[in-house]
Amino acid sequence: MSTDPVHDFVAVGIGPFNLGLAALTAPVPDLSGVFLDEHEEFSWHPGMMIEGTTLQVPFLADLVTMADPTSPYSFLAHLKATGRLYPFYIREDFHPLRAEYDAYCRWVAERVPGLRWGRRVERVEHDAAAGVYRVHARDVRSGEPEVHLGRRLVLGVGTAPWVPEPVRELPGPAWHSSAYLEHKEELQTLGHVTVVGSGQSAAEVYLDLLTDADRLGYRVDWLTRSPRFFPMEYTKLTLEMTSPEYARYHHALPMGRRDALAREQRHLYKGISGTLVDAIYDTLYRTGRRGAVPSSLHTGVEVVGAHWDAEQRRYELRLHHAEQGRTVSRSTRGLVLATGYRSRVPAFLDPIRDRIRWDAHGRYDVALDYAVDTTGREVFVQNAEEHTHSLTAPDLGMGPYRNSVILNAMCGREVYPVEQHIAYQEFGVELEDAEDADALPDEAGLTATGALR
Repeated sequence: MSTDPVHDFVAVGIGPFNLGLAALTAPVPDLSGVFLDEHEEFSWHPGMMIEGTTLQVPFLADLVTMADPTSPYSFLAHLKATGRLYPFYIREDFHPLRAEYDAYCRWVAERVPGLRWGRRVERVEHDAAAGVYRVHARDVRSGEPEVHLGRRLVLGVGTAPWVPEPVRELPGPAWHSSAYLEHKEELQTLGHVTVVGSGQSAAEVYLDLLTDADRLGYRVDWLTRSPRFFPMEYTKLTLEMTSPEYARYHHALPMGRRDALAREQRHLYKGISGTLVDAIYDTLYRTGRRGAVPSSLHTGVEVVGAHWDAEQRRYELRLHHAEQGRTVSRSTRGLVLATGYRSRVPAFLDPIRDRIRWDAHGRYDVALDYAVDTTGREVFVQNAEEHTHSLTAPDLGMGPYRNSVILNAMCGREVYPVEQHIAYQEFGVELEDAEDADALPDEAGLTATGALR
């Protein structure tokens, strides 16, 4: 059994956010961190690396630039090092290709120190006498156990594909969109494929399948619970909601109001890019000139039941239309479930659950500085705080901000300057006195001051 020296922190998971943390940690001489991931190398949504798809954020939302524009790990540094800077400049599009962003992250992962690939974390314990966390991991190739010691933890395990109950664990050709490309060719041989979902992934899969449907002779349908195909709102004043001010405002709201806003704001960051909506319509229009389009799109429809008929090799779906109050049956031979992702609490935290703060719904009780432990200075989370910090949590452009806050908290000084005010608008009002505050209830039965009524 090998034992590492005591690090200032151990980070679990190496997605874009913890990779950004590694890049920002690299030049800090008095901070030692080790990063563990069970995969053999960096890979960012390989199942959705559809040709020509782009990020929904500009290149400035890379791993480091918004914290340190001079970093050698910036996207522009990557382009320069790989001879792609001038072509990117001539292209005149701020939004990198998704494959381009993945290549950039791989380039950074090859250069920053402290990354340990192929390490599956199995258990985390706290050694009170030594004041350290013992992170028990296993080398996935050799099977050898390892122990990594850190005074702090940074959890960046990411979100997991989520499938609603009516279509969960179906037999037959039904896959979450995260595995789409792996099964694309098989889907195209089935004759009839249905895409279920409302956001960008559903739209990208639908367009990719629609493009070849006429030529290869299959049908593709798209079902969404949303009352319409919502475009992501990308106006500049709305973009100010990805700001430190909005994060502070949202964090200070009572839990019930935050949860209600999460439902109301989904189209602000989980909608479809306007250019993609237009591209879908244009593809339908071009296909329609040649005759009937082998496709249908249905809004306001929820899949409430599904059955795989093994003999007929098809699914029987029960669909409920909310506005009409009708439930109907439809069949299809293949399913792509673009039903999103959800944060998770990994089982390896079970031994230290008593050291972590939880809210009334069993979620992390995340402090403004992203700490979740009872001391408020030892365990931090990445992209597991949507319920407390709203749409800033998954936003790539806010990753360097969050990492700056975490690094400053761990070092006890300002390693990277953190912007406090960037928005022109105000997200709340200051109450004149406590009497006014007590008069404002929220949906969860709490007053604006957080006291129970």
